[in-house]
Formats: sequence, C-alpha cells, structure tokens
Amino acid sequence: MKLRAQPHAALSGTATVPGDKSVSHRCLMFAALASGTSRISGLLEGEDVLATAGALRAMGVDLAREPDGGWRVEGRGSDGLAEPGDVLDLGNAGTGARLLMGILAGQPFTSVLSGDASLRRRPMRRVTEPLGLMGAAFAGRSGGRLPLAVTGRRPLRAIDYASPVASAQVKSAVLLAGLFADGTTTVREPLPSRDHTERMLRAMGAEVAVEDLPDGARAASVRGGASLAAQSLVVPGDPSSAAFPTVAALITPGSALRLGGVATNPLRAGLYTTLREMGARIRLTNERTAGGEPVADLEIEASDLGGVEVPPERAPSMIDEYPVLAVAAAFARGRTVMRGLAELRVKESDRLATMAHGLAACGVRVRVEGDDLTVEGGGPPAGGAAIDAHLDHRIAMSFLVLGGRAREPVTVEGAETIETSFPGFRGLMNGLGCRIEPAEVS
Repeated sequence: MKLRAQPHAALSGTATVPGDKSVSHRCLMFAALASGTSRISGLLEGEDVLATAGALRAMGVDLAREPDGGWRVEGRGSDGLAEPGDVLDLGNAGTGARLLMGILAGQPFTSVLSGDASLRRRPMRRVTEPLGLMGAAFAGRSGGRLPLAVTGRRPLRAIDYASPVASAQVKSAVLLAGLFADGTTTVREPLPSRDHTERMLRAMGAEVAVEDLPDGARAASVRGGASLAAQSLVVPGDPSSAAFPTVAALITPGSALRLGGVATNPLRAGLYTTLREMGARIRLTNERTAGGEPVADLEIEASDLGGVEVPPERAPSMIDEYPVLAVAAAFARGRTVMRGLAELRVKESDRLATMAHGLAACGVRVRVEGDDLTVEGGGPPAGGAAIDAHLDHRIAMSFLVLGGRAREPVTVEGAETIETSFPGFRGLMNGLGCRIEPAEVS
C-alpha cells in the first residue's frame, strides 16, 4: 500500500494514541502463564499483538476481546500450555517472537516459530544463545533465523548471563525462561533497557530483583518456580506511537496538541529528553500510575528546534524513535548527531541505512559514519520523493510526518505495515490536521 503526505497547516486537537506495544505483548503472555482470569484494558489491537494472541491461543489459552473493548485471558498456570498443532506464525512481531522463545524454552514440547519475510530476516541468535545455555534446544536457518524449532526443557538451568547488548527483548526472554529454572536467573546489561518485564512480573507475584552496577550497567534477576497471579491490567498509551504526532506538531508553526494517557517510563523517555534539549515545548500534566507504569498527558506546542548531540548511552531508552527524531533534526537549526545506533541495523529493516537514504532523497544533508547518524537541519526539505519503507512501520510513519512539512509531497510504499503498531494512524493524524491519503498505484 502506498500513502502520500501532502504539506499541511497547523495541527491542533486532543487525541489518544494506541496502547503500548511492548506492554501489550507482555500482558497477554504473562496473563496466559498466570492462574485465574486476567482482564486487560487498553490493549493495542495491532497486527503484532494479535499475532501473539494467536500464538497463545494455539497453545490452548482461552482469550478473547470482550464487548466493552477489554480483553479476557484465562490463565493456564505455569504448567498448562499445550503443544501447538501447527507452526506459530508471529507475522512481523519481533517482540512477540523473542519473548515467546523464553516461554517455550521452559515447555516440555517442541514448537516451531515463523513469521513474515521481514521477521524471517531478523537475527534471533542473541536470544537462542542464552536460552541454549539454560538447556533449551533450537534448530533454524543460518544466523538462528526463523523458521525456528524450539525444544524446551523442564526445569531449565538457572544462569548468570552478561548480555553484550542492552536489549529488553533479550533480557525479557531470559527472565521468562528463568521462571521455569531451578534457581535464580540473572541478566546483566551494559546499560539499562526498558523494564516492563521486571515491573509486571513483580506485580504478578514473581520474586524479581534489580541492581544498579558500576559504569551504568544494571542486573535483573528472577527466582524460578513462581506462580503468577491473575490481574486487572491497564496498558498505557505507547510513547513510540505518540512520537509521530508529537514531532509533527513541533515542526509545524502554530500547532498545539494534547495527547492523553501516554506512558512516561523513564527507560522509554529518551526521545522526549532529546526533544526538550533541542528546545521542544512539551509539558507533562495529570501525572499518575496505571498498571504499574507512570503515565501522563502530553501538551505539545510548535517549537524552534536546534541541533544537539545524542549520546550513545541514551539509545536503549529511545531505540524505536530514532527515525522520527531524524525527521525532527531535518527541521532543526544546525547539526544533530546521533551516536551508537548499531541496534538500528537489526530492526524490521536496517533503519540506519534506510533513514539515511530516504532523508537524502528528500533533500536532507545526511551521513552515516560507523554507527553514527548526522543530520544537517535548516528548515523544510524539498521532499517530493518516493520512499520504500522496506516493510518497516516506523520508517513509513516517519516519512509521512516529514512529507507533511516538506515543500513537496512525499509518497511511502510499504505503508501497510503501519497497522502492526499503530492501527488508525492515518485517521488520527488527519483528525489533527495532517493530509495523508492513499496514493495511486502506478
């Protein structure tokens, strides 16, 4: 599907972005492992999360959307998952696939995971290696890529694992496997990654410990054998999704928006910290806690942005937001340097290369040096380009934001994947004043 973003005037209004994707995956999985009935409100009903729901259903979990829009999950307990009768198709859901591997590692059966073309290209070895140390067995394509057979073991061996990267997906997969291990499992990261798993497991009754280590590192541990208790779970608005209307408003003169109920977890707030350093006028109001996560309403006003240098240690707290930050940088005064972006190369696409190529096609001066991205700002770029999003939802949305303020419209091919994380994106953005419409297929 192709979408075209036309230049638009000031944005205004109030909106609520879809539920947090990371939290939504975890709510479904953890509720499935709990004993009793859990109810989830605010669940993101994008394709990625629905793929996770389908995989759990294939293992005997009774879960369904209720008439009031909430979701009911009948937990199977730690011993209740059934061997699936077919391949578990996770679509484009990298989070779903990697976290599910941690659960499957502790099951006494063999299962097979697969997904769409994009997911089948993504590396899984960073997850299979520590899970293999715990006793699970994996058979897949080169590089540990999907399709991948997982033969679980019960109990698993508890490990103390030093992860070479700060990745919430790696950490979460190992901690989930740790629920089925014969002791305490620990994951040490060079920098703190998002901590939704630790927060939610603790709230549901698992024994979880977190320790700050020297040089900014962090360790998270879970004791095996815990019985999770069913909960009423609330999914806050996704800060990664909120980033798109936020940046669109910041770069459009005269704009003023209010986005309600957005998660403000400090380990997810790197983009908003960076935008404020650039001069963005973003105010948090009605701060509160929902489902164990800090939440607030965001008030955003158009701002005169200036270039900054983003340190590499901030990457784990904003890894999904660099594409739209690069768009903001294109409209800022001066130079913005984003350092330490190696992780962007193993997302739904090579986001570092794809963003640099697309920005250059739109007339933005940009360069990649190693794992650093430099964007030379200076006002609305020419636009007028046709961008291949490479089936990457965040690339697609980022260039549609750029197109709304470029001198000429921007067309994005592969925009159908936006539904994986932000169902209703076009309607929400257009309701605020954007002009995003289907493009004619040539």
